[in-house]
Amino acid sequence: MEARATTFYALLLTSFQLLLTCHVTFAAGGKWDPLLSNVGISAMHMQLLSNDRVVMFDRTNFGPSNISLPNGNCRNNPQDAVSKIDCTAHSIEYNVESNTIRPLTVQSNTWCSSGSLRSDGVLVQTGGDRDGELKARTFSPCDDNECDWVEINNGLARRRWYSSNHILPDGKQIIIGGQRQFSYEFFPKTTSPNVIDLPFLAETNDRGEENNLYPYVFLNTDGNLFIFANNRAILLDYVNNKVAKTYPAIPGGDPRSYPSTGSAVLLPLKNLEADKIDAEVLVCGGAPKGSFILAFFFFE
Repeated sequence: MEARATTFYALLLTSFQLLLTCHVTFAAGGKWDPLLSNVGISAMHMQLLSNDRVVMFDRTNFGPSNISLPNGNCRNNPQDAVSKIDCTAHSIEYNVESNTIRPLTVQSNTWCSSGSLRSDGVLVQTGGDRDGELKARTFSPCDDNECDWVEINNGLARRRWYSSNHILPDGKQIIIGGQRQFSYEFFPKTTSPNVIDLPFLAETNDRGEENNLYPYVFLNTDGNLFIFANNRAILLDYVNNKVAKTYPAIPGGDPRSYPSTGSAVLLPLKNLEADKIDAEVLVCGGAPKGSFILAFFFFE
């Protein structure tokens, strides 16, 4: 069955978004209610799990958090520039039903790592900064409060920072890109060459800005991967390691990927019984070219 991916892009003005949000909120009569005044960490990363609990985690090399590890446990890392001995947690699990949290132990730096859920609900989180760049981590949901992070040394073949993960039909995950990494690999590692060059990522790398980090990745209906980085996209046949289709650059050419971050979503599929199923990806936001450099020097 043939399938094709069509894309359309939209750049929404912030002022319009805010106006629309305020109008809808007022009309619906909704309000915000705080659940907990402090969870102890910053939720740089957050994932809803299959048991309706939420795991949150943050970088580990920015000093102590506001929640201690249980039972007097401490993390001992002589390579940490700030906290070589750290007795505070940098990850927590939030129980939605009981509105409570418990500290978790993440050993390596998850700053701007990437991850995806397996089909059995296990969260796989890979890469990060410094001591976390080659790590893989898993978190298996549980109801008895006994589960915690499991870290896998050298789970990756290349350092991955600001990469993107996507689950594949065979249960493996593909990890794409990252800072100065113009390639992809698989987790768990395959027996064949596990790192494959992807020139598309080098082609979408803006000098001094990058603008191709955290690429948007979606599984297409034909089994190929739709990958968007910076201001353009490809359809990748990851089985045969070749580009099946190259899409034109978006109108205007402004970047939509990190650090000029927008967002993207695969829209609901229609006519699932049809011979041909079209997939649509909506890409929004972004920033004008050069914004990252201007912002960097402004805050310097």
